[in-house]
Amino acid sequence: MEIPVHWQKSSFSGAEGPNCLEIAGVPGGLLIRESDVPGTVLEVGRAALAGLVAGVKAGEFDLLNASGER
Repeated sequence: MEIPVHWQKSSFSGAEGPNCLEIAGVPGGLLIRESDVPGTVLEVGRAALAGLVAGVKAGEFDLLNASGER
């Protein structure tokens, strides 16, 4: 049985152009894709995505070099 997927575009994406982040909720997690490459889909858990977003907002990934050091 195939589950219907309803993609939602990020509100931060502009109204025009192909560079949009899209997300869809599915049982057990979330699907994320870029609208210009819709065939490539990343599946993540809600807690993992929430942790990533919190880290980005806190600046944890700002100015990291290749070795992971600031």
